[in-house]
Amino acid sequence: MTEKKSNNAATVSTKENQSTNKAQEKTVDTTEKTEGMEERAEALKLEDKTWQSDQEKSKEDQETKKPSSKVSVKYSNKNKRKPRRRQVFKGKVFIKSTYNNTIVNFTDLHGGSLAWSSAGLLGFKGAKKATTYAASQVAADAIEKVQRYGLKDVEVYVKGVGSGREAAVRMLAQKGLNLVLIKDRTPIPHNGCRPKKLRRV
Repeated sequence: MTEKKSNNAATVSTKENQSTNKAQEKTVDTTEKTEGMEERAEALKLEDKTWQSDQEKSKEDQETKKPSSKVSVKYSNKNKRKPRRRQVFKGKVFIKSTYNNTIVNFTDLHGGSLAWSSAGLLGFKGAKKATTYAASQVAADAIEKVQRYGLKDVEVYVKGVGSGREAAVRMLAQKGLNLVLIKDRTPIPHNGCRPKKLRRV
């Protein structure tokens, strides 16, 4: 019986030793964990501090850069040039006068259109578009549009057999333009295509 009791006591003591060892291991683990947590917390604090310092530095940089950016904007505005008005002192005038309408077109010497006008544009309708009065008004309107270019010398090219061709040329001379050349470009058939048969009225 004594042997059994001693064996039981030994087993109990070994169990107690194991439990104490486990408790010690647990305490060691918890201390290690707490130490690890403290280290992590310190590391996070350091990261927060560095992040805050980086933010402050970036703010300071932005504040220091702001006046320089304003200066650059002002400088860039100064570099922008105002669009200069195109000056054309010599040009051409094309007058197309038909039985139904009169069209006046101002161009430069290379053929680039500057201003134009027509009887239909000015509000004339029907048979009034082909009158001499309408042609003179068309020429006056086109001259007003072209005045901003400073046009002075003009070559005049007339085309068509309408009644407004002479009235338009006279208006050009009255408005103070120097007519360097007046040329008639009316197409005339010279035994080319067979003409239409005459209408029987």
